[in-house]
Amino acid sequence: MKRIVGALVAGLLTFGGVFGLAASLNLTSDSLGAGTATVAACQAGALNATYTSTYSATAPGYTLGTVTITGLASTCYSKPYKVTLSGSGNASLGEATGTTPASGTSFAAAFAPALGATSVTGISVVISG
Repeated sequence: MKRIVGALVAGLLTFGGVFGLAASLNLTSDSLGAGTATVAACQAGALNATYTSTYSATAPGYTLGTVTITGLASTCYSKPYKVTLSGSGNASLGEATGTTPASGTSFAAAFAPALGATSVTGISVVISG
């Protein structure tokens, strides 16, 4: 019984110490660390992602080389982006990075080499900055 009580006390002390240290972390959108911070989106409206598949005899099959993002607001101009294509189990198949245009409502993200279109099950877009 004393061992169980001792183990519980040790666990509570350890948890309390770790929780206290974690509570003291300060995180801003310009830093990297353990924690979370709410950051404002550069636009309120939704972005739309589309792609056109192309037949490749060397693949063989249909491939995806470019994703077009539309619906870009002016508040997201000239910001870094990352487009990730995912497959089964949400595993990343490839990423394209770049900077959003300084004007217009759309941009294209190119993937090289092109990916097998049948493997793509999801598209994620992150605009940061």
